[in-house]
Amino acid sequence: MRKAVIKRDTLETRISLELDLDQGARENRIETGFGFADHMLTLLSHWADIHLKLECQGDIQVDAHHSLEDVGICLGQALLQALGDRRGINRIGLARVPMDEAMAEAVVDISGRPYLVYQGDHLLSGIIAGQEKDLWREFFKSLAFNARLNLHINFLYGSNSHHLLESAFKATGLGLRQAVFQGRAEILSTKGSLD
Repeated sequence: MRKAVIKRDTLETRISLELDLDQGARENRIETGFGFADHMLTLLSHWADIHLKLECQGDIQVDAHHSLEDVGICLGQALLQALGDRRGINRIGLARVPMDEAMAEAVVDISGRPYLVYQGDHLLSGIIAGQEKDLWREFFKSLAFNARLNLHINFLYGSNSHHLLESAFKATGLGLRQAVFQGRAEILSTKGSLD
């Protein structure tokens, strides 16, 4: 039963999240108060084929930074909890996804050693859907560090920021789908354990 329920309540955000790695993405419901983020998270969960129910009430009147950072924290915590000891997972996944003129790639290692490499974001516009582009790096950083992922995202080329981000979210979803798949009996590590 690879499931998790996460609640987060701060002065900036109130988040409720349910995750199921094995149910599939058929009945996902994502409401962050920021429509573009809902779109990106829907893509991530769909391409990862994970069930995700997420509601975030945040201080959107300020901007979407706190909401997206905290959603990344909660999604990362849920992945970590749902994966348990990570026995049997493929651990590593990678994908390169085109979206019209844009191409991005993502590589995921569920190693227990959190790290984010985020390259090529100079291709993104400074403002995307009314928000600073940096909030997407902060989202992926929060996700990686709270799920204890080694996550590499590379924006390879493209001229449309929506397409570039969509490509990155789809690629991350596909990478996660491969990495969380249980295709073996043991922990995939020559040292016999994951950090």
